[in-house]
Amino acid sequence: MPDLLLELLSEEIPARMQPGAREALRERVTKGLKDAGIVHGEAVVHSTPRRLTLHVAGLPGRTPDIEDERKGPRVDAPEKALEGFLRSTGLSKDELEVRPDKKGDVYFAVIRRPGIATADAVAALVPEVIRSFPWPKSMRWGNGDLRWVRPLTSILCLLDDAVVPVEIDGFRAGDETRGHRLVDGTPFAVDGFESYRAGLAARGVTLDAAERAATIEARAKALCAERGVTLLDDPALLQENAGLTEMPVPLIGEIEAAFRDLPAEVLQTSMREHQKFFSAVEADGKVTHFVAVANIEGADGGETILHGNAKVLRARLADAKFFWENDLRAIRAHGFAGMAAPLASVTFHNQLGTEGERIERIAALARQFAGVTGADADLAAEAARAVKADLSSEMVYEFPELQGLMGRYYAGAANLDPRIAAACEDHYKPLGPSDTVPEEPVTVAVALADKVDMLAGFWAIEEKPTGSKDPYALRRAALGVIRLVLDNGLRFSLSRALGVAIMRHVYTIEQRDAKALGKTLFDAIERISGPGDLEARRAMYDQLIGHFLSPQSSLPQTIDPEFERSIRAAVVDLLGFIADRLKVALRAEGVRHDLIDAVFALGGQDDLVLLVKRVRALQSFLATEDGANLLAGYRRAANILAAEAKKGTLDLSIAAGESDSQAETVALANALGAASPQIDAALAGEDFEGAMRAMSGLRAPIDAFFDNVTVNADDPALRAVRLTLLTTIRDVVNRVADFSKIEG
Repeated sequence: MPDLLLELLSEEIPARMQPGAREALRERVTKGLKDAGIVHGEAVVHSTPRRLTLHVAGLPGRTPDIEDERKGPRVDAPEKALEGFLRSTGLSKDELEVRPDKKGDVYFAVIRRPGIATADAVAALVPEVIRSFPWPKSMRWGNGDLRWVRPLTSILCLLDDAVVPVEIDGFRAGDETRGHRLVDGTPFAVDGFESYRAGLAARGVTLDAAERAATIEARAKALCAERGVTLLDDPALLQENAGLTEMPVPLIGEIEAAFRDLPAEVLQTSMREHQKFFSAVEADGKVTHFVAVANIEGADGGETILHGNAKVLRARLADAKFFWENDLRAIRAHGFAGMAAPLASVTFHNQLGTEGERIERIAALARQFAGVTGADADLAAEAARAVKADLSSEMVYEFPELQGLMGRYYAGAANLDPRIAAACEDHYKPLGPSDTVPEEPVTVAVALADKVDMLAGFWAIEEKPTGSKDPYALRRAALGVIRLVLDNGLRFSLSRALGVAIMRHVYTIEQRDAKALGKTLFDAIERISGPGDLEARRAMYDQLIGHFLSPQSSLPQTIDPEFERSIRAAVVDLLGFIADRLKVALRAEGVRHDLIDAVFALGGQDDLVLLVKRVRALQSFLATEDGANLLAGYRRAANILAAEAKKGTLDLSIAAGESDSQAETVALANALGAASPQIDAALAGEDFEGAMRAMSGLRAPIDAFFDNVTVNADDPALRAVRLTLLTTIRDVVNRVADFSKIEG
């Protein structure tokens, strides 16, 4: 059976696009073969900076014959119905078959299509794949309308050693390709995949990207070992260099002594981003060497290439040193607070104010969270005012990915408390599900304040994530809040914290333009009675913040209750968003999303640590036989009550003073009476496993009740007594969680 070899040769393909392009080529060609009915063997795809290559093994010589049957109209149907059927099948009336059916004779069309040569199917498929290829960016060139990531130069397409007649926009496929343009770029013919791979290797091209990456890594480590230094692992940079070279040749050089005092991360970032160089470190962690990856073996062993790279690197590192020294001079001249001062005029968001206003909100929230994390409140507020300062530094302006990290260095240079320096670096964390979670109390307080302020602000102006769009990374911020809380075991009311954060945004926005608020909050602002003086209004808001922090405090008389309810509505909506993120976070741990809904439905469940503890206990209980049977009994009781309510016959008042002497009813009533206080006591003590044990004792009497008692008795009073017992079952069980939300 023949093999297919397809190569699309072009000018340089960006390294970052190559992995996606490989997968897209394989998927589109194999799907096209499948649609044509062609069964094949393994499909392997390769890429270099100048080519995409696909090798598909074991194709048949022809596509299979196809026979398709279609049922048409009845024989006595109107003529127009028959004409339409004939048009859709491409057959004449004489070619139709008449077969008996349930309601009389019916026309059937049997459409037979003979197979075609696989070469013809591929010739039709390849142009379609090329024209619809999903490059992130593509271009046109010359006078044609063909688009590709960079100009195509040739197409090679073979079935074994026979050329497939592919033609597209002036290109005609052949059996020739080219090797490394600096080694041997003359065309050469191939007669199959092995001939193709060997021919490229002889002309300076390593076809397999993984092989190129392995070569880079092995040779770079060997060069470093010779110099007594260690290569820093960088898998992404390794793949990028493999995508930039067809014949990778690592070369090692030294970083000039004048630049070695720069922070190691600055050296690494500058070399990585600008030059695609690897970093190598001494035993003490100091970056002293770089590894460049050339695309050819130099005649002088690479000395000329290395010299040129070192010259360019010198200019890059001189820039980095200039930024570093300028930032340090600014700190010495104006202090660390002086570095942060320009942020007062930097816009964070056109509706949410400046970075300076945001920093003050974060500082106020950090002081609040300090009581939760065990941090010193004054130190947490001071750290909050420091953590964004590096955003105005020249170094971070040049290398935004160093924000936070440079803050730690600059805070150290300013002799700030080491806990503030740590908060500068780590307050952005966690940045994803695999990122580490801060544990130092000051850092945790600031990190929480940063993320809660972000969420509250965009909820205040009603710019929430929609579908797959999340331009402000609010889902990541919510997940960060969840991980900070759960990993550090922080116990507090999340809804109160969100209410305070939203209130601080309301005040900030109202100073400029209350219309920037979301419609609901803006409408509520307009209803606020009280003085218009801004300072008096601020005092009024401070009172309302105090009310959110301590629900026992009275609502300020100057606040319209509707305004307070609008704030609470925004809090509930934001809390629901965080609950959705919690489901995603816990799903990986095997926690069921419906159980989270069941606990949230109780209301007031905004202590995430306690909520997750309750959910885990509930899931463990439902996994037992007692739990599964109790859930079934609960549903049976709830369904009966719902049916009675729908009929309008759920009148329980007539049960007053009545009793039921049937043994199973008495036993159930006694069991409920005994379990109820046990459940309440366990829940009050946060002993959820104990609450589940108390509930498990209800399983047997509930089973016996439904097995032996007729709930809808003929006697209305007796029926009311038994229905009242069902409401007790429902109410007792729902103290642990809303069982109506539980699926399955």
